[in-house]
Amino acid sequence: MTVHFIGAGPGAADLITLRGRDLLARCPVCLYAGSIVPRALLDHCPPGARLVDTAPLSLDMIEAEYVAAEAAGLDVARLHSGDLSIYSAVAEQVRRLRRHGIAYTLTPGVPAFAAAAAALGVELTLPEVTQSIVLTRMSGRASAMPSRETLATFGATGATLAIHLAIHSLDRIVAELTPLYGADCPVAIVARASWPDEQILRGTLATIAGLLAKDPIERTALVLVGPALNHSGVGDAEFRDSALYDAGYHRRFRDAAP
Repeated sequence: MTVHFIGAGPGAADLITLRGRDLLARCPVCLYAGSIVPRALLDHCPPGARLVDTAPLSLDMIEAEYVAAEAAGLDVARLHSGDLSIYSAVAEQVRRLRRHGIAYTLTPGVPAFAAAAAALGVELTLPEVTQSIVLTRMSGRASAMPSRETLATFGATGATLAIHLAIHSLDRIVAELTPLYGADCPVAIVARASWPDEQILRGTLATIAGLLAKDPIERTALVLVGPALNHSGVGDAEFRDSALYDAGYHRRFRDAAP
């Protein structure tokens, strides 16, 4: 018996990986985060599968589902939103599975920041503008941020920031990042990326709070900040072409001659 953790992707049902889909199709038990995973994904489960919405469950109750499935010799598909590698609450479940000696696998999914970039039509890294992306979040009820991980620390690098669980802290984001990036730095808010009701706000550090006040977003939103967003329609960023496809760039798979 194995518990298969599966990244369900950001929302659109067809953004699950083929591996994730195939695991769903062969597991007689499926635990899924019903509040943020589209029910259309459950269509891949086999007929008669036990479907358990974990939204109202505690960690102890989820653990009990794993133990019961193990006793019955039934594989479990555990659907999480986005990708398992960040903010997924997988680590504490894996810790308990190890205590029980229950095998598990991890299947990655499309992360929210990638879906947001696709919705905006941008690349989050640009040559000689920024080559780094910082995935971070704001302190909230679920857990506090480590004291060394601050917006000021990350913003000092000039990297593209993808700030999760932050829509209610937009004023703080603007206040802390404006001295570092400048008031004209582009900002984008993407809510429910890839869902049918996806919502996008584009502005700058100087304007984004006013835009949000006119068009409120309550939850499930990602705030993106950084100069790379200039090629999303907020401006026209100046950046050099990548050397990857430069005719004079010698590389293993292409002759340098035109």
